[in-house]
Amino acid sequence: MLNRIMNFVKDEEGASAVEYGLLAALIAAIIVGTVTVLGTKINTAFETVSNALP
Repeated sequence: MLNRIMNFVKDEEGASAVEYGLLAALIAAIIVGTVTVLGTKINTAFETVSNALP
C-alpha cells in the first residue's frame, strides 16, 4: 500500500496538461482584463467625438 502511494506521488504524468491549462487560463484572464480596460477607453473616446459633432 505504501508503495502505491509513493508511486502516485512520484508520478508526473498529466502535470504538463495541468500547466498548459493554467497558462491558458492566465492568458485568457489577461486578455479579458485588457479588453475591458481598452473597451472603456475606446467607448469614452467615441462618446467625446460624438458629443463634439453638431
